[in-house]
Amino acid sequence: MTDEIPERAERAFEGHDAFERDGDGYRVTTTRFDGHVTADETDDWALAYRLVVRMPMLSAAVDGDVGDAVEGGWFDTLERRLGDAPSVTRADVDLDAVTLTEDADEAVAAFEFEFGNADRAPDVAKAFAEYVEGTYVEGVVPGYDYEGVVADLMGKAASQGDDGSRGGTPL
Repeated sequence: MTDEIPERAERAFEGHDAFERDGDGYRVTTTRFDGHVTADETDDWALAYRLVVRMPMLSAAVDGDVGDAVEGGWFDTLERRLGDAPSVTRADVDLDAVTLTEDADEAVAAFEFEFGNADRAPDVAKAFAEYVEGTYVEGVVPGYDYEGVVADLMGKAASQGDDGSRGGTPL
């Protein structure tokens, strides 16, 4: 991807309230994790998008130690579930690639897809970023004392259901 954002993608992301310009792309503002999306021209009419979401590894989100087997199982499960991201959009989106890698104390999810409707692409990228956050929260392992952004997300999930009543995660 180049540093130039195609004009139609730039116009769509600039006009969407879930994104702010950030260097060569746009930062997702509706999630607590660091989400960044870029767009590039293709040889076809569609644009190529890449969304990267950075989140703490399980061991970086807890106060204490996490065994290698626990973190490995958590990571593998998160990786498998991320492939279901297109199911949360109201658009027909096929992922060209979805990867989850470890970078120091962060898990880095990357979604690559081509999409022909630049005006709807911000909604797709937003849905993917929010899916990552929700999937992460659903997958936290019980029995640990979470801290930082994950503790905040867990507290929010436990204190608010859809109707404002006390709810919680399936855990």
